[in-house]
Amino acid sequence: MKPGVSSERAIILAPTGRDASVAAALIREAGYYANLCTDLAGLMHEIEGGAGLAVIADEAIKTADLRRLVNWLNDQPSWSDFPIVLLTRQGGGPERNPDAMRLGQILGNVTFIERPFHPTTLVSIVGSAVRARRRQYQTRSILEDLTESESLLQTAMDAGHLGALELHLPHFELEASSTCKSYFGRRGGEQFTYEDLLEAVHPDDRARRLAIVQETIDTGRDYRIEYRVIWPDGSHHWVDVRARAVRRPDGGIKSLVGVCSDITARKTAEIERETLLAQLAVERTALAELSATLEQRVEQRTADLMQEVTARERVQDQLRQSQKMEAIGQLTGGVAHDFNNLLMAVMGNLDLLRKRMPEDPRLRRLVDGALQGAERGASLTQRLLAFARQQDLRAVPVDLGALVRDMSELLERSLGPRITLRFDIPDGLPAACVDTNQLELAVLNLAINARDAMPDGGVIEIRLAAWQAKNDQAKNDQTKSDPALRPGNYLKLSVVDSGTGMSPDVLKRAIEPFFSSKPVGKGTGLGLSMVHGLAVQLGGALQLSSAVGKGTTAVLVLPVATALPAVESPAPAAEKVKRSAVILLVDDDPLIAMSTMEMLEDLGHRVIGASSGQHALDILRSDQEIDLMMTDHVMPGMTGIELVAASRKVRPDLPVLLATGYAELPDGIQVDLPRLAKPYHQDQLRERLDQLLGQGTRQHTAAASADSLATPSTLSPSP
Repeated sequence: MKPGVSSERAIILAPTGRDASVAAALIREAGYYANLCTDLAGLMHEIEGGAGLAVIADEAIKTADLRRLVNWLNDQPSWSDFPIVLLTRQGGGPERNPDAMRLGQILGNVTFIERPFHPTTLVSIVGSAVRARRRQYQTRSILEDLTESESLLQTAMDAGHLGALELHLPHFELEASSTCKSYFGRRGGEQFTYEDLLEAVHPDDRARRLAIVQETIDTGRDYRIEYRVIWPDGSHHWVDVRARAVRRPDGGIKSLVGVCSDITARKTAEIERETLLAQLAVERTALAELSATLEQRVEQRTADLMQEVTARERVQDQLRQSQKMEAIGQLTGGVAHDFNNLLMAVMGNLDLLRKRMPEDPRLRRLVDGALQGAERGASLTQRLLAFARQQDLRAVPVDLGALVRDMSELLERSLGPRITLRFDIPDGLPAACVDTNQLELAVLNLAINARDAMPDGGVIEIRLAAWQAKNDQAKNDQTKSDPALRPGNYLKLSVVDSGTGMSPDVLKRAIEPFFSSKPVGKGTGLGLSMVHGLAVQLGGALQLSSAVGKGTTAVLVLPVATALPAVESPAPAAEKVKRSAVILLVDDDPLIAMSTMEMLEDLGHRVIGASSGQHALDILRSDQEIDLMMTDHVMPGMTGIELVAASRKVRPDLPVLLATGYAELPDGIQVDLPRLAKPYHQDQLRERLDQLLGQGTRQHTAAASADSLATPSTLSPSP
């Protein structure tokens, strides 16, 4: 087969994943041919039809029956050395993988590429293999020509171009035919003795010839030798002499009888072939040196492409973990929302029951115990919502340095006398955009975790520093940006301990909800989950680094606020409250609606119920007097926010109270509606209604609420 499409194509066997299609596309883009096959039988069919090389994924042949392939490789003609490129997994090269070493030994001419591979590496190796295969085809053509010449020569000798000779022992008397004499440069009628033969042998071949003759005489083995002869005219020739011992009756050797032939043409061809092969060897050496140079360059680039790959893998791991936490967070948020609704009904009914039950101390203890359990459940749902990044946050510009310093007394009381607390807080840091109460709780959580990691006491250091997230962090930056962080200005609040530290497996799961390395009963496993959720909901991140026996560093990355911290304004003067009002209550959950209606009516208000946003709009469009609308947010068909926006077109001055424990609001919208977090007590409901129903505040509140529905958040990381 002449070199061409079939003989130079790359046959690719990688039945799993996208390796086959990717490799084929790269090879074709480089100007070479590539065919795909799905199994080893298909590969063999393609190879036997003609190919330049094979690209094989190791998993496709690691456990396969390779006898057909190995037999084909072993049966290759002398000119052929079929190249194979073996794709291994990362870390699966022959130096570290016995299976890869075994395959290399079995298959012969194998080049290993570890996946994921660089396109340049694959194309370079394929190009080298194709060029080497072309040279093999050229060698085949030359060898075919030589073989044909040798075949013609052999045919001529079989037709009678052989010289006969007999050497009589022990006196070495030679008898030679005319053809034999002609091969030594003598004419048929000339005398040709054994001494003449010895004289004709090339000086460099005489010792070797005599040794073989003596070995035949001593052992009786067949005599066979090729050597050079010098004719009387000085020309050099080659003869092939073969003989067999003829024995006397007593077993002694009588003579050596054989034939000789002129093999000058063949020898000349062989010499030329050896010269060509030597040239090919030189070229192969040069190619190997070039390949080595390329490998050195690839290794150098790899030593340089690896730090970046490691960093990319770290970011990809962070992204996968972030996606995992996102999925868990969505599930957790939904569960917490439903649990909040149940607690709302329980707490509301218990509040009313406690007000109306007889003065029985035992009954009061039972109701108080039930309320305490419900409040603990409410605290748990708040932690779950914090992890799910769906808690109700009031993010404002805050001086973190002042906040942490103000917490020092609380922290010292919480940590105990065996813990030394140190601060590293420079002056002049910008304000951060945070929820003060939630951040204080997060810092306290981190400090208590650090204390628990140092049972024998130790030092906890709280640091504060400015930091900027860029698109491409420095390669040696150990705090490389979380993939969820946008470029911008941040503050890093670090809590550092010298405690027991965490193993890699524990560190990887540290922020998962309900996962805790503490003994049973010593923690809920929601502390770090809540801190992580708070940081992400604020637009930042929680970064953990730890090593067993070397302590833990927890870093809260918080966005810098674009506005200055607000100056506290004096509390507004108490206003006269309308104690009896008509309230439109909108909630799709009948249990919540019934409980809330009972609490409102117990406070002296008249309640109109609506089970959906559309139902509420129908009531608002009527002539019914309404003093305030109280609505849930998460409802089917129309959310509370959408209901408020639609209600502004009907009753623009109507005060609205958003009652929800679920803070997942539309992106880009900062809602300043008055809110009441579920679950709540009747006292909290009364206080919020008193604020909204105060005389003279209704119009201001309504206007502010309407504006807030379309106002994007202005508290975000600095560009």
